[in-house]
Amino acid sequence: MKNTASRIPEIDLLRALALILMILYHFIYDLDFFTSAPVQVDSWYWFVEGKISAVLFIFLAGVSSGFSHHPFRNAVKILSWALIITLLTYIAMPESYIRFGILHFLGVMALLYPFLQKRSTAFLSFYSLFALILGFVLSNTYISGPWLLPLGVYYPGFSTIDIYPFFPYSGVSALGILFYRFKYVSSDLQASYSLPSIIEKMSKHSLLIYLIHQPILLSILFLVQKTFF
Repeated sequence: MKNTASRIPEIDLLRALALILMILYHFIYDLDFFTSAPVQVDSWYWFVEGKISAVLFIFLAGVSSGFSHHPFRNAVKILSWALIITLLTYIAMPESYIRFGILHFLGVMALLYPFLQKRSTAFLSFYSLFALILGFVLSNTYISGPWLLPLGVYYPGFSTIDIYPFFPYSGVSALGILFYRFKYVSSDLQASYSLPSIIEKMSKHSLLIYLIHQPILLSILFLVQKTFF
């Protein structure tokens, strides 16, 4: 049976942290690609920082799926925005547009969560390990076309600014479901502490922040460049 709660402070806090890490990563990305600032977003540090942010989002989506009452509605909303992002990035950068980015992944997983929530803990434990290992194997596998990109199989010359394939990242989602079961199913969800309202608002409106943060960052960056340089 699904537990219910208004807000879970630790989930809100971790989601806000993921948002901050994401915004910082994209700020560095913008500095690297649109200015002459001495930063390299491809360095190992920023690569790891960006992946931590994404993995946190994916893991927390798995955890939060245990509290969701409208997974299909959530999936439609996320996938609608994902398709819009695909269209916009195709217009702006056709050689590296987003085919299956993190929103595409999260939308597909939202459709699958009702099925996964019914699976046994043993199944989810095995699946999470299987998906993580298969993702590593497929990352070195290439075919001649784009048809298996959502699964993590690429083709020579493939380029994109964002991709989060089903393997290995569905394994992270499964770990999130397992964490929900161990932490929240039979526990008292009455929080013993509260967070600043800004943290709760960031978490509650994380999709909106995801959608608008890059246009805001780029607008500020171009305004500063035009004004001072």
